[in-house]
Amino acid sequence: MSESPLHAHRLTVGYRDRVVIRDLTVDVPADSFTMIIGPNGCGKSTLLNAFARLLAPSTGRILLNGDDIARLSAKQIARRLSMLPQSAIVPTGVSVASLVARGRFPHQRMFQQWTAEDERAVTDAMAATETTDLADRFVDELSGGQRQRVWVAMLLAQQTDVMLLDEPTSFLDIAHQFDLLELLRTLHEQGRTQVVVLHDLNQAARYATHLIVMKDGAVVTTGRPDEVITADLVRDVFDLDAIVVPDPVTGTPSVVPLDPRGARDRP
Repeated sequence: MSESPLHAHRLTVGYRDRVVIRDLTVDVPADSFTMIIGPNGCGKSTLLNAFARLLAPSTGRILLNGDDIARLSAKQIARRLSMLPQSAIVPTGVSVASLVARGRFPHQRMFQQWTAEDERAVTDAMAATETTDLADRFVDELSGGQRQRVWVAMLLAQQTDVMLLDEPTSFLDIAHQFDLLELLRTLHEQGRTQVVVLHDLNQAARYATHLIVMKDGAVVTTGRPDEVITADLVRDVFDLDAIVVPDPVTGTPSVVPLDPRGARDRP
């Protein structure tokens, strides 16, 4: 496995006077489908935003393919790393094809005309996400599941080796959640390193190849789901009593909460 594409070293970052992450060091393995999990407010999205240089750390640094991200231009970063934020703003009156084409901006120069390579990147991205038939539709008219696929298509058109997605399954029904996660797994299998913030432990255990578990702005542990997801971890990190059993379909860890009332209260 090659060098880690993303490395945070002794990172301290937050918002104004509120520190969210303090002295954090963590690696994202190359070619991994990494998911960041942890309770609300633990710093998952903050870490992802720092990886994308949307937040500047007060101390520490982030390396992107070995380069200090603070020293790279915005265009240099956008050629290597793409980001889908938690609440992507849906543009009004913009067609799907036009939005996906925006993924090509980092690769274009001033006064450069649209090239055959740009057209091919957009066409391939829409085919991969099954959004080709939506090309002429307006993005703000689409369903939530369709919109998420269009956003992913835009990231694909950007042609980066690293993709960051912040809670991409939020506001989707369960069928569309799994549909999107299957798409992301396919893209990972095609060679992209992905870092995804996710709330659902069982979905993270099923799809991730690597987990980063956070609590109170720190990394608790990292590793494969079968190494990381235990009853002790769920209790210590999420304050939830549960048992961990094999998923009957995939064999991956599945978290089953215990009834806090106890068996005596059952009919």
